[in-house]
Amino acid sequence: MSGQPKVRTAEGVVQGRRRQGHAVFRGIPYAQPPVGALRFAAPAPPHRWDGTRQAVEFGPLVPLSLPIDVRPQGTDWLTLNVGTPDPGAAGLPVLVWIPVGGYLSAASSDPMYDPAALAKAGVVVVTLNCRVGAEGFAFLDDVPPNRGFLDQIAALEWVQRNIAGFGGDPGRVTVGGQSAGAGSVAALLSMKFARGLFRRAIAHSVPGLRSTPALAREVTAAFADRLGAAAPTAEALRDLDPWHLAAELTAFNAGLPAHRESWGRLADTGTALCPVVDGEVLPETPGPAPAEARASGTELLVGHTRDEFRYFSVVSGRYGTFTEEDAHAALNRHAPRPDGARAYRAAFPQAGPEELVETVYSDALFRMPSQRLAEANAAAGGTSYLFELCWAAPALDGILGACHSLDVPLAFGTLDSPAGVQLIGEEPTPEAVALSRELQEAWVRFVTTGDAGWPAHRPDGHLTRVLDTESKTLPYPEQASRQIWEGHSPTPFDLP
Repeated sequence: MSGQPKVRTAEGVVQGRRRQGHAVFRGIPYAQPPVGALRFAAPAPPHRWDGTRQAVEFGPLVPLSLPIDVRPQGTDWLTLNVGTPDPGAAGLPVLVWIPVGGYLSAASSDPMYDPAALAKAGVVVVTLNCRVGAEGFAFLDDVPPNRGFLDQIAALEWVQRNIAGFGGDPGRVTVGGQSAGAGSVAALLSMKFARGLFRRAIAHSVPGLRSTPALAREVTAAFADRLGAAAPTAEALRDLDPWHLAAELTAFNAGLPAHRESWGRLADTGTALCPVVDGEVLPETPGPAPAEARASGTELLVGHTRDEFRYFSVVSGRYGTFTEEDAHAALNRHAPRPDGARAYRAAFPQAGPEELVETVYSDALFRMPSQRLAEANAAAGGTSYLFELCWAAPALDGILGACHSLDVPLAFGTLDSPAGVQLIGEEPTPEAVALSRELQEAWVRFVTTGDAGWPAHRPDGHLTRVLDTESKTLPYPEQASRQIWEGHSPTPFDLP
């Protein structure tokens, strides 16, 4: 191991390993383990260490609130990984990727986020673990809300302190994420605590998934009651096993549809404990802060897939089964009020129940929040580059369409990862390889220069890069939906 790369961080020396022409450092703590007295608290600064710390294995997974079989691996959850072209370099652009899904999982060890291709292109890649589920987002009375976001800020502060030692430029940091990771990026753009910690942002499929304090308090109280806790407080939950808590949240989420009358739109999401617009950690409207509150505008690369909801309808077994009753319920719950349901039927007169359900869910949960973030960023003085992925996943005879998450293995160039194979197949077609190269080149260009390579999204044109077998820059493809939502920005979930 003596010939392996070493870097001195502010906390101590770490030793990684060389891999595929770059260097990787894994499992570096950016905060203390959030257990014991620190459980449900804001992240605490990491301990220093003497000697050399081996950084060759990923840190343990945070407790996941998903129906998958993962064994507890330890409690040092708040770690990050660095992939760098050369630790001896200087001034390289940095991408900090937040691999959060549904605010229920955060697995930086997923091969889909392998930094090899981006490192080969000259980018330092940081991936991180942070608290999710009840640990990160339960709205407890005696601790800070949105602890998962506070973890992300602690990781970005670590990057500012230490990334130069890995060849990166702390002044050229791009923060990025997809789905709940993109929701995290949107939150960071609006949080005063995050100002100055990054220069640019990438957000794929921004979710409209956040709650008011009133709803979050009621949902957390119901979850605490399920656990037999005396109160919805950290003190009452602190002694419960974290993985038991995660498993209970999985079951609690599965029962959300039974609460539609009392919890409204949140009951359709599968995520009971999501970010809370508390007005302190997370301001009223996630998105860019007002232009006058920032030193300069934000350079933002943001987009969504065409068929965002298709993945969920297929995985849930509902694809092809939606009825007129389902369409009526989806439009009434998720279309903007008061006349959104009528507007959708007028805008899509030939659409059957299946298309109406998929369209309104795709819009409300991902497409309109993404498009609105692009507009809000431009209005705040930033530069927004918008894209829509229209290329259909070859898996399952193409029924997945251009589904949620398809863009991630394409952008990372990890078509051979388990997720990539699931969506794209064992043998990627030349079209898949070419599209992956195009999206990856856009990322590299953006994190390096702030320019994605196509015209910026402006109020008078809404130009959008449509990614397909033959990509083109066109007016925003979902203009009919955009007009329905005009003047109706997605709002936090609230009590009915």
